[in-house]
This record gives sequence, C-alpha cells and structure tokens, in this order.
Amino acid sequence: MKILVTSTSFQDTPGKHHDLLKLKNFELDFKRGPLSEKELLLLNWHYDGIIMGDDEYTHDVLVKAKAGGLKILSKYGVGLDKVDLVSAKKLGIEVRNCPGLNHTTVAEHVFALLLAFNKNIIKEGQYTRKGEWKRLTGWEITGKKIAVIGLGKIGKEVSRIAKCFNMSILAYDKYIDQEFVKKNDIQVITDLTKELKDADIITLHCNLDEKSKNLLSKEVLFSGSKNDVVIVNTARAHLVDREALFQALDQKEIGAYLADVWFEEPMLPHEPLKDFDNVLITPHIASRTFDNVVKQGVQAIDNLCNYFGV
Repeated sequence: MKILVTSTSFQDTPGKHHDLLKLKNFELDFKRGPLSEKELLLLNWHYDGIIMGDDEYTHDVLVKAKAGGLKILSKYGVGLDKVDLVSAKKLGIEVRNCPGLNHTTVAEHVFALLLAFNKNIIKEGQYTRKGEWKRLTGWEITGKKIAVIGLGKIGKEVSRIAKCFNMSILAYDKYIDQEFVKKNDIQVITDLTKELKDADIITLHCNLDEKSKNLLSKEVLFSGSKNDVVIVNTARAHLVDREALFQALDQKEIGAYLADVWFEEPMLPHEPLKDFDNVLITPHIASRTFDNVVKQGVQAIDNLCNYFGV
C-alpha cells in the first residue's frame, strides 16, 4: 500500500502514532500541507490512501487521484469542507475523519484566547521580556454573556467551561439538544441579527458549508451585536464575512477578533487584519497538543487500516 501523509500536525508531533504507522509496513511518502488544488494536481498520483490535513480536494484533484489509484482519504481532524464530498462519492473514494476527539482541547483554546486578550497576557509578557514594567488594565470574563454559535460537542464543552466562569449562555444551532440546554440553563436563540445584542462574547463552533458561509455577516457585525463584543473563531475563517470584519474593526464596531483559523493558511505576510491591536491570531493550533495529536493520528491510521482490512 502506498500512503501519502500531508498533515503537518501528524508529522511534526512525536508520539505513538508514528510508531503505529511504521508497524503497518506501508510504503510512505510525506509532503507538507495544507496543499492547494494546484499543488495536488502537480503530484505524481500513485497513492492508495492519504492521511490528509486541510488540503484542497476539488473535483479535478479527485479525478486525477482516482486515476492514480486513490481509494481513501483519511482526514487527520474533523472538518471536511475542503473536500468535494459529492465528487468523492461519485468516484468511489472513501472519506473518513476523526469526530469526537477535538472538543476538550479546542474548548480550552477558546478560553486561552479570551484570557490572553482580556488580561493583556501577550503584551505584558513582551514588555517584561524587554525589562519593562508597564502595567495595563484588563477585563474579567467572569459573569459575562457568551453566545455559542454551534452547539455540537465542542460548543457543549465551551458551555460547560463557561458555566465555571459564571457566564450566561446563549446558543444557536440548527439542531438543539433540549436536555442539554435545559440542564445548563442555556437560552436558545434563532436569529443572529436580532438576538446577539446582549452578548459580550461570540464564539463560533459550526461547520462551514454554503449556508453557514459568512454567517457573521455585515449586518450581524455592524448592527446585530455590541460594538465592544469579542468574537472568537476556532472553527473556520469563512464563517465570518472578511470584508465586513475589516470594516467592523476599522470603524470600531466590534471589540476584538480572536482566531485560530484564517482565510488563507498559512497566513499571507501582508495580511492587513493582523495589524489591528485588537486582533489575536494563532496558526490553527487549537487541537495541536501532544495529547490530541496522538489521539487523532491513531484514529486516522485506524481509519485507513479498517478500510484496507490490515
């Protein structure tokens, strides 16, 4: 079996997933993703399976991959928005992912971003590293109102942690777990343009598709939310209207934008949004912990092996 590995988290983080992969006696090839459509089309396709990250598997890529013998895409991670699932199904290419493993570490990252920003942790650390003793004033998150957009496994974990900070919780989702919202005293909302105005924090945890693209629209950013709201995005960049986000930051219509995902990854060097003082960006590392990389890596390998029966 010829297997290509493109997930950089898988490759860069040591752990038993590497040992497990070696034991399978696959013929292995490694490339550093995420690979664009153009890069994938230039590959010499001769792989039976791929352990992928956020590579761009368009229809044209999948046609070429199928002709080269591809049978399965095993996603290291959860999101499949970069894969043309309709074409994969028509071509008979299996697509598997690793659901249910990211919720703890991604939820932790949400609060790491919030606390780092509200408490000026990064700025203060930079000052003291230079030998300075500049004392900034921050904000508490305890007692604030948080809107959780997407109440799946990650959204639920965020809600549980929010309760520990004595936060009031709003929740928006197509499918609401009524038992969970009742147990955790969560207020369900159905209209983002009308029911976010009391939220101090908005955190995004939904899948990206045609319906959810630009979910945080210009209307939401300018008139549907407070002008000091803090938005946290650890899901997918395009859930937010990029141009509207720039305008909202420039015109001080929102308080801050904290993100672990970006519109182009890696981020382009001259990205204008990064220069706002109230923007904090991490390079898609919310799930990149030693604990979680091993869990996802092992699951991605198991998905391959179960498909091939090895």
